Amino acid sequence: MPPNTTASSGQKPGKSGRKKGRKARLFLIVLVLALFGGVAYGGYWGVSTVRASFPQTKGSLTLDGLSGPVDVKRDGNGIPQIYASSDEDLFMAQGYVQAQDRFYEMDVRRHMTSGRLSEMFGSGQVKNDEFLRTMGWDRVAKEEYDKKLSASTKKYLQAYAKGVNAYLKGKDGKDISLEYAALGFTNDYKPQEWTPVDSVAWLKAMAWDLRGNMQDEIDRSLMTSRLGPKQIADLYPEYPYGRNKAITQEGQYDSVTGSYVQGGSTTLGSGTQSTAGTGLAGNTTAPNGLQSQLSKLYNVLDNVPTAVGVNGNGIGSNSWVVAGKYTITGKPLLANDPHLSASLPSVWYQMGLHCTSVSSKCQYDVSGYTFAGMPGVVIGHNQDIAWGMTNSAVDVTDLYLEKITGEGYERGGKVLPFTTRRETIKVAGGADKTIVVRETKDGMPLLSDRDDELVKVGKKATVDSGAPDRGDGYAIALRWTALDPGNSMDAVFQLDKASNWTEFRTAAASFDVPSQNLIYADTNNHIGYQLPGKIPIRAKGDDGSLPSPGWDSKYKWTGYIKQSELPYEYDPKRGYIVTANQAVVDKDKYPYTLTTDWGYGTRSQRITDLIEAKIKGGGKISTDDMRQMQLDDSSEIAKLIVPKLLKIDVADKNVRDAQKLLEGWDYTQDADSAAAAYFNATWRNILKLAFGNKLPKELRVKGQCLNVAPVDTTGPADENQTVRECGQREADQAQPDGGDRWFEVVRKIIDDPNNDWWKAPKTRLDKAADNRDELFARAMKDARWELTAKLGKDMDTWSWGRLHRLFLKNQTLGTEGPGVLQYMLNRGPWKLGGGEATVNATGWNAAGGYGVVWVPSMRMVVNLDDFDKSKWINLSGASGHAYSAHYTDQTDKWAKGELLPWSFSGNAVDKSTSDTLVLKP
Repeated sequence: MPPNTTASSGQKPGKSGRKKGRKARLFLIVLVLALFGGVAYGGYWGVSTVRASFPQTKGSLTLDGLSGPVDVKRDGNGIPQIYASSDEDLFMAQGYVQAQDRFYEMDVRRHMTSGRLSEMFGSGQVKNDEFLRTMGWDRVAKEEYDKKLSASTKKYLQAYAKGVNAYLKGKDGKDISLEYAALGFTNDYKPQEWTPVDSVAWLKAMAWDLRGNMQDEIDRSLMTSRLGPKQIADLYPEYPYGRNKAITQEGQYDSVTGSYVQGGSTTLGSGTQSTAGTGLAGNTTAPNGLQSQLSKLYNVLDNVPTAVGVNGNGIGSNSWVVAGKYTITGKPLLANDPHLSASLPSVWYQMGLHCTSVSSKCQYDVSGYTFAGMPGVVIGHNQDIAWGMTNSAVDVTDLYLEKITGEGYERGGKVLPFTTRRETIKVAGGADKTIVVRETKDGMPLLSDRDDELVKVGKKATVDSGAPDRGDGYAIALRWTALDPGNSMDAVFQLDKASNWTEFRTAAASFDVPSQNLIYADTNNHIGYQLPGKIPIRAKGDDGSLPSPGWDSKYKWTGYIKQSELPYEYDPKRGYIVTANQAVVDKDKYPYTLTTDWGYGTRSQRITDLIEAKIKGGGKISTDDMRQMQLDDSSEIAKLIVPKLLKIDVADKNVRDAQKLLEGWDYTQDADSAAAAYFNATWRNILKLAFGNKLPKELRVKGQCLNVAPVDTTGPADENQTVRECGQREADQAQPDGGDRWFEVVRKIIDDPNNDWWKAPKTRLDKAADNRDELFARAMKDARWELTAKLGKDMDTWSWGRLHRLFLKNQTLGTEGPGVLQYMLNRGPWKLGGGEATVNATGWNAAGGYGVVWVPSMRMVVNLDDFDKSKWINLSGASGHAYSAHYTDQTDKWAKGELLPWSFSGNAVDKSTSDTLVLKP
């Protein structure tokens, strides 16, 4: 079914509770077996169907609409480099070629962004469609296209769509991909023409996954049912500015000029900085009714298909740039590896877009990574500059409680009418469904309208004395910058042809959403950083960390930060810039609250230390040094905890033997390391005992049941007065996830052995832990027996890679259904090193298990001295066709940390070309 969903409403693939055994599925099993089991005619038909969808990569084809011939040169990995003599021909050919390789993926994506998954996959997707229609991504995208985008951008989007449609012309579904052939047995769905808005809408899906701290906003409120304000504050410590450096270090806000300046003496205004609260904005605790409804909202959000990430959680990335004075070449080196959900095919598509002669008629000579379904290049380099991106984590979403009165909602003591629209959802094999979407005048949709339970928000709420009467309850609305039309599509084309720092910053000014950390390097030996984005300014005292009372006008957004006020750096004296989701700027140098939920800087500081070590050692940094840094798998939390673990006197010989694995361990998490396996298991059990078992059921793993006190805000449960509560969250979304926020939580109390967090109640098998060392000893014992169960009693056979495995799943039909279909479409496992909050960030959720949840979705190192000496790799391959040679031909190399040559110049591309296709007018 569609990305990360199943046919049953609100359930994820492979998770408990999904509906099974539908007749159509059983029919599909029989047919798939016939197609691929070699049964007489069925076997022949299956082979011919698979081959029919493979792209033509040699010879020539005629495309109506081209003004001149276009060459498509593919290398041995099927990566295309396109050569054209006009901009329109270039982007038309890009649309054609991407459709050749990835149209099914493109089609699913546009149905997701437009809330039309039910048209492809039936009634099981109606709930998801309702939610997506409520947000109205495609409506906003259409408004952007109609009113905001430049004439040239529209022209390129039209050319791209024309190329996609040229590929579709005259083809049946089975001629396009194997998935359509399978769908054809349960659905009469037929692909429709591509539109320019389909491309624009993809940026909304990307923005949704990179939207900031909405999950943290919900989680903090949910915690109030079991934790007090101080305990919640313990679990959300302030960013360690003194230890982990912010991205920008040589500038600050100047209140005199009203701009961000680099260097010199500046003056900081009074600002609006504030710290995270612990409950509903303006209160100290979240209302009980609100806790229940936020939990349900979280489940709704969790079931929305992901575009590029793990539904907003764990989204990270690394990028850094080193100035020429510290490199072997004497010119900058730039590295980037975005951390996103593992998907098949990879979310990225590698390609080059080249004008045979750069001129006003044909302006592009660019190569890098883009998304199938979107023209241009998103990350990469042209002939003058290179750029990379990481998620800034800037807070651009706020949840609001809305008091419903009659047919309207309250604002400042007045009742205002909702704006309403009707949305009709077409359902394959079923009746259409019509919903009514309600929005406030601020353009905030009521998310609570999409769930029967959510309409009861706040029924039992405890709110301050200024709140309106609860009546039938409060609703939940969403304020999000991406729901306002913007210009991000313009920014893509501007970046692709920018030739210097000034043009790069001009392009960044159009990059409304999602807000990303943009790093820069050019062939004239300059490096830089710019924070772009449409970032809200909130009223003083409101930091956006918790849901706000919508009826109180003082909580509305008061404007947006101007680009001249946004942090940047250009040629900093230190000679390098590192971005890895850490704080953008020190809080005492900036008046605006960008977010209260940065990454905590573990990866960024490790990268900084590696660069500094090379520089201080007198060495020069090479392309391969940058690659090796990307693969660094040192565990920072192990460096903190292992010395404490080794001092504990362990009585059990089997546990003591496991403890000895940590002696002399260098803290690297190689795939074949037994010590890494044991430490991570111990870390997981420390988190569970110290924190996880004390969290409310809404945050714990679904099915994990505990006996807890009815109200537990001061310490461990009283075993004589407990209730049985079972977790409610999916394993890859539960807490504590073990990321670097939890590193910081533990760091704060590690030298306080009697801290209350180290206390754990006794169980049937274990006595109570009253201090840190007793809890650590219990965690080491639990880890020993957990790994014995998972990996065997013989520790010589243990390895981190056996626990920490990557499975690549086709994000539609490969995520559920018949095993034979999954076998056909899915690949893996790969045993991986790395881990959570390491530079080689193969993320895993400590609450849920050890499996890989997100990955460095691609890796690149750009050499600004000689672009042909740059390197790149993708997670999977160029093709979305399951039996293509390029389906996963890069994955083995990716897993080993290898990079491919990245040809850019005409001569280099010609030497690496395996197949050439000429598109003729």
